[in-house]
Amino acid sequence: MPGRLFACAFSVLIGTSAFAQTQPLPEPNDAARALVGAWELSNPDRDRKCQITFRLDPAPPGRALTFSSACATMFPDLRATAAWQLARDDSLRLVDRQGTVLLELNEVEAGMYETTPSHTHYFLQTLAAINKERITDDLFGEWQFNRGGTSRVICQMTLGNTAYDTDSFVLTLKPGCDPLIARFAPVSWRLDRGQFVMLSAAGQSWRFEESENAWSRIPAMRPPLVMARPPQ
Repeated sequence: MPGRLFACAFSVLIGTSAFAQTQPLPEPNDAARALVGAWELSNPDRDRKCQITFRLDPAPPGRALTFSSACATMFPDLRATAAWQLARDDSLRLVDRQGTVLLELNEVEAGMYETTPSHTHYFLQTLAAINKERITDDLFGEWQFNRGGTSRVICQMTLGNTAYDTDSFVLTLKPGCDPLIARFAPVSWRLDRGQFVMLSAAGQSWRFEESENAWSRIPAMRPPLVMARPPQ
């Protein structure tokens, strides 16, 4: 008798699981339709990136997606991904075959998602959004650095409008820079997701976010390192 009860319970469990796997997906909403197509997954510095293509076709336990060949190398923690889902709050989830959430991202602006704090920091952008970003003329020319909001200039530089490589423009430091900046020795610059990125010949990067008429290094330093135009 106990064996029969166990067999019945097991059958119910398997049946329930199979039902959950074969349940029809709800009709895709606007947020789901907007995800269809090719996206780029990257870390904040974009030195690791690969392409993910989202589709609406069913792929238990969610909808289908495909990864470019680079993804397995660049993001080994996502190799088990089997499908994608949208939660009730429209957060995007990449899940394995059992429905375990491997990555959860929230939309931060049109065409861009960012992982929630409990997951490794990644960005997901449409290829159209990446290609749309352009360098604006108001960044070219002379800039200077100061520390802690003081007026004392610790370094001056020129942001050139000629290419350093395929991704960045030439940056030239003027003589007499503070050792903090001279040791970093930046040689090029670019914009990335609205942030200013300064790059050294060794491949290191400093990031700055825009504030009123200036750019401040992030994460914040003490005292702060601020980049601004020289006074006219």
